[in-house]
Amino acid sequence: MKKYLKEKRLLVAVDCIVFGFDGEFLKLLIVRRGLEPEKGKLSLMGGFIKENEAPELAAVRVLQQLTGLKDVYLEQMTVFGRPERDPIERTISISYFALVDIHQYKNQLNTDYKAEWYDLREMPSLIFDHNEMVDLAKKKLRYKAALHPILFELLPEKFTIPQIHSLYEQVYDIILDKRNFNRKLISTGLLIRQKDKDKDHSKKGAFYYRLNKEIYRDKIGAFLNFIPNPW
Repeated sequence: MKKYLKEKRLLVAVDCIVFGFDGEFLKLLIVRRGLEPEKGKLSLMGGFIKENEAPELAAVRVLQQLTGLKDVYLEQMTVFGRPERDPIERTISISYFALVDIHQYKNQLNTDYKAEWYDLREMPSLIFDHNEMVDLAKKKLRYKAALHPILFELLPEKFTIPQIHSLYEQVYDIILDKRNFNRKLISTGLLIRQKDKDKDHSKKGAFYYRLNKEIYRDKIGAFLNFIPNPW
């Protein structure tokens, strides 16, 4: 088959914005770039798409190669394609954001590229347009979480309501009324209360809950209006 001879070749890459929650703070996973330009500087997880590789498979591969993470929640976000975004060659990047329970994957991180969690409140300067990608991913996460309970992807299998409360305050950077938040949360039917309690953070202890996965799959709009004025 003939090629489009008059068209110039472009490079296509993927970049992964990986959010994690440690029970208290929302964090971002960052690595040290392994090639020039900007080698050794702080970067998102990125790499080029191979000739016979679908973008989503490239994102999975890059994420696993650079961090050791696999089987995580991964969603395509948008395309970054300013002509000058990469100083070496014209490169278009397809961005993805991922959600990770930090405790579940803390022993899985690949140390080859010095993968490290950074508090989102103290974001460092990243290479190229990666800070712009992070800002857009935070907005995307807020939008998605207001419509669908995807933030549960950041929680362990068993969790407490105070943990969920803290997570939502971190994501939206707001203070939520505890009583109102708890009432709305319970009313979704998404939670199954367990018999045991977390007694590490208070004498009385907080009951553990599990996610009702059947309702989780069905209730796409369960959290609609869950967060007051999230934008």
